[in-house]
Amino acid sequence: MRGGHVGLRVADYKAAKQWYVEKLDFRVVKEWPFNGQHLAYIAPATDDRFFIELLGDGERPTPKPTFKDLNASAQVAGYHHLCLDVADVDKALATLRKRGVKVVAEPFLVPDIKRRLAFIEDPWGNVIELAEEVK
Repeated sequence: MRGGHVGLRVADYKAAKQWYVEKLDFRVVKEWPFNGQHLAYIAPATDDRFFIELLGDGERPTPKPTFKDLNASAQVAGYHHLCLDVADVDKALATLRKRGVKVVAEPFLVPDIKRRLAFIEDPWGNVIELAEEVK
């Protein structure tokens, strides 16, 4: 097995697609209708193997809670975040801040996995980890 995609249910398909494209430089790989909804595979600009599947419109989903910080978000069981590898966490955050992206955790080092991590959140409460490999 290997990973394929992460599915995100969003209330506003058009707005979610626009946010990921404009804020994170994702690209739309494929769009299709299904069961009264709009769906799309979106992918990072430089990755042809990882996708987010947006499931939007149709019946209004229950909103996901938002949190004041990363520690509070870890108090809810189930899906927590998806991770995007970046070459430089600080540069990635600087760009994302200029684009108005919400930062929920500033960069910190996790020596056990040799990574510097930071966390952001999309407007619908989905947490996204940014990971930089360190030597």
